Amino acid sequence: MKRSDMASDPGAYDHIHCDQFGVGEDGKPVAADLTGTGSDGGPKALDRGASQRMTLTQEEQDILDGSQGPVMAKVLKTIVMHGELFGAERLADCGGAPHSSLYTANPYIEPLLEIFEEIADAGLKTFAPYTVNPMGMDMYTVGQDPEKRLMELEGYPLQGRLIQIHTRLGARPLNVWSCACYLPEVGNTAEPGTPVSWAESSAVNYGNSVLGLRVNRMATGMEILCAIAGKVPVFGLLTDEGRKAKWHIDVQLSKEPHWGVLGGAIGMKVVEKVPYISGIDRWIGMEDGKPDGVAVGKLKAMGSATASNGAVGLYHVENVTPEAIEQGRDLLTEEHQTYVIDDAELARIRDSYPNLWNDPDGDPTRVYIGCPHNTYDEVVYWGHKIHRALKKARQEKLAIPVVMAQSVEVRDHFMDEHPVLFRDLRRAGVQYTNICAPAFQGLSGMADIERGVTNSNKARCYTKLRLYDDDDLVDIALTGKVPY
Repeated sequence: MKRSDMASDPGAYDHIHCDQFGVGEDGKPVAADLTGTGSDGGPKALDRGASQRMTLTQEEQDILDGSQGPVMAKVLKTIVMHGELFGAERLADCGGAPHSSLYTANPYIEPLLEIFEEIADAGLKTFAPYTVNPMGMDMYTVGQDPEKRLMELEGYPLQGRLIQIHTRLGARPLNVWSCACYLPEVGNTAEPGTPVSWAESSAVNYGNSVLGLRVNRMATGMEILCAIAGKVPVFGLLTDEGRKAKWHIDVQLSKEPHWGVLGGAIGMKVVEKVPYISGIDRWIGMEDGKPDGVAVGKLKAMGSATASNGAVGLYHVENVTPEAIEQGRDLLTEEHQTYVIDDAELARIRDSYPNLWNDPDGDPTRVYIGCPHNTYDEVVYWGHKIHRALKKARQEKLAIPVVMAQSVEVRDHFMDEHPVLFRDLRRAGVQYTNICAPAFQGLSGMADIERGVTNSNKARCYTKLRLYDDDDLVDIALTGKVPY
């Protein structure tokens, strides 16, 4: 189908009514400088009344005209319409490998499953084998008792169908399903500057910021369509202008922060604009010009909180992230604003987090660590920390279970390198799983039977889990009590 036919489709370009913040009395979008992609997108994205017409290559036009069949034509038509909505002038070829955030199969996603079944029935696959977010169910560890098993099966009744679709479209095995797809055990990375087809807020955030990839925050499903066609629209964070910082985050803390709280403060302030963060490089170890293994966990925790407490798709860290190393404060726009985060401001943010437990005065029932999924270094850190605490307290068992969430590959790496420690921790009550903790905690009825605690500000933001520092989490795990 030609673009002229697309334009004649009634309502095809009625984009204004799709704005996530609705429309005002004048018929214009409220908060019209937001695109929902992680970047304010530039002036072309502001005029929702007239879409930017995209320039296509002859090959791309031929695909729209049916050269690769009617299903691929529909796939590319959808991508073009999506790009034109946000002012894209062209498409770029995808590099690396895709990453999908279509990972939980609630009943309401059935229409999306039908779309991808049609694509799979046409014999189409993604341009490269891809990774997927972790599932919200694990009936072997955290959800093995009957009550939780039923919650999982009732909450995600289409999960088997979803796995089948991903398998047909070219997904990699379940052992690498992880929101931290970029870790070396999973290996879904690419060279800086590569346009990739990823969805998942923390993966997009880390990929853009630390790896220097180019990807917008796409709605679930769009990343698979782009991966089928091997094309992504160029706008927002795929452009040099869209990667400029409109906020300078001046961190003036007297000690190393809780990285999730710091990220939460940034996300709530800048929403989805790009921040340039200074003052934290003193706590970020570098190796060969890149963050070391420990630093990866810190940046992952901070970045995921900017993406969940706000909608940040890209941040720059002075002297740390690749574009900040190369361009420094030239990344800041002339009209940028400044936000100072000192000890008092960080404490104010931390104190604002509510206790959402159904029984606010109840005792905790479980500790959740690993949202986003743990790195190998984090699993080792927590393993030694918990083991030392048990020995000091002369306890063989934890009072409540500790859920350590990571990909199967990361768990196996830890098990291979520290087999005795792995054995002892499992016997003590540490549960190693590859679940998505928020998706598991979000199951209907879970909040009625669990009062969970976590060190993840992303998990806190999406669930009723309460946020604590690492040392407090260990004390809670040993005693089954929260510090008041």
